[in-house]
Amino acid sequence: MAAVAVFLAVGDGSGPTGPRALTSDEANRLAITRFRNYEARGRAVTITVPGTAGGLTVTGSVDYRGKLGYGVVRGTGRATSSDGLIEWTATSVSVHPMTKTPAYAPAAPPRSGWYSRPMLSSGSALDSSLTIALGLGSDRPDNAELLPQNGAAWWGRDQVDGHGVDVMTGPAARNRSGTAGNVRYWVGSDGTMYRVRVGVGSEPQPVVIDFDTHEYVPVKPVPGATPAP
Repeated sequence: MAAVAVFLAVGDGSGPTGPRALTSDEANRLAITRFRNYEARGRAVTITVPGTAGGLTVTGSVDYRGKLGYGVVRGTGRATSSDGLIEWTATSVSVHPMTKTPAYAPAAPPRSGWYSRPMLSSGSALDSSLTIALGLGSDRPDNAELLPQNGAAWWGRDQVDGHGVDVMTGPAARNRSGTAGNVRYWVGSDGTMYRVRVGVGSEPQPVVIDFDTHEYVPVKPVPGATPAP
């Protein structure tokens, strides 16, 4: 994940808090949570991005098979210059500026008025957040046996929009020792992902990605946007 830094606040969940080792059932559920996003094809998301000049909120949908995200981005405080529609792939970001952004993006993206640029691998909390959101789907489950060995842990129980969830931290990032616990997942009893929280760059607050906050709208590419193969 791009520009990820350690952020881990203790005791967010209700009830007893960890960390403790994952049970086999918890490891199995954590192992399939990204695969469930892929099975669903796409999920509705709300991405809360921190920022020193004011944060950003992206409300939209991510197509985990097409590797494409689309929605509305709004700024708070002084961070309103990015307001408008946004669509992103693993390699590019396209923005359609708007002075009055709608609550949700239209099902059919406008045919013109888009400005595209490469996805930044570092230095942008927004781009790092979009990259993280796009990476929360996989066409195969993780290896449940390796998760506890690589530092994944259970931290507690919580509620997300009426769903009882287990709060777990992910394993060490591939080829990056000492990163176990960088990402925290809110996982339902069937392995469904309801929330993800991760620190990005030097931002003092984490990025929070909430799922199923509104109706999922299938993502259609904007003119010139090319999803990753």
